[in-house]
Amino acid sequence: MNENYAVVIPARYGSTRLPGKPLLKIAGREMVLRTWDRTIQAVDQDKVYIATEDKRVADICEAEGAQVVMTSDRCLTGTDRLYEFSEIIGGLDFIINVQGDEPIINPADIMMVIERAKREPDVLWNGFAPITEEREWRSRTIPKVLVGAENKLLYMSRSPVPGNKNDIFDKAWKQICIYSFPVRALQVFGNHGKKTELEEIEDIEILRFLELGFDVRMIQLSGESFAVDTLDDLGEMERRLSRN
Repeated sequence: MNENYAVVIPARYGSTRLPGKPLLKIAGREMVLRTWDRTIQAVDQDKVYIATEDKRVADICEAEGAQVVMTSDRCLTGTDRLYEFSEIIGGLDFIINVQGDEPIINPADIMMVIERAKREPDVLWNGFAPITEEREWRSRTIPKVLVGAENKLLYMSRSPVPGNKNDIFDKAWKQICIYSFPVRALQVFGNHGKKTELEEIEDIEILRFLELGFDVRMIQLSGESFAVDTLDDLGEMERRLSRN
């Protein structure tokens, strides 16, 4: 099994939708550190890195004992940041990506993606789970997943898909933001140098891989996850942690 990998949490301070997002506090602890806390439950701490463009994020994370790699402020997306990380570190076969705005991500889901990637490191992997509530299906912040044979990704959209002529929620699936990227795929992604057409329209980075001709394989995970994209999401996350 291939052990030549790193787990990376991209943490961009200059978020357009929620500036300073990595350092927003949820129940008294910075969001990126809550994600890091979950991640090091799944994998040895020496495998985990935080990739950021901002010294404020770096200082707070390093004070907690996290490994930090400084990347540029010119990265188009979090996945471009991973490409830059791979170039800085060098010598890796694949990178596991855990999004920095997933403070209650399930460590067992991270472990599942890692184990699959160890067995098949040349495959692009991404997580998904069933949608159980209509509000998630209609949400424009949650990417919906269409999967075909052999769990290959057909398409991903912020629109409520799959849809029907009656506009009634039946069944659907959502993306869980844990990925495994072969470094060779990240090189093609990063060297493209711009967003692809569907990626730009949907604001979903994984679509660049599809548009560049890569297959993406999906792994069904627990769905115990909630991404923070807006102030409303931040409030909901506070309520969830308070209940627990």
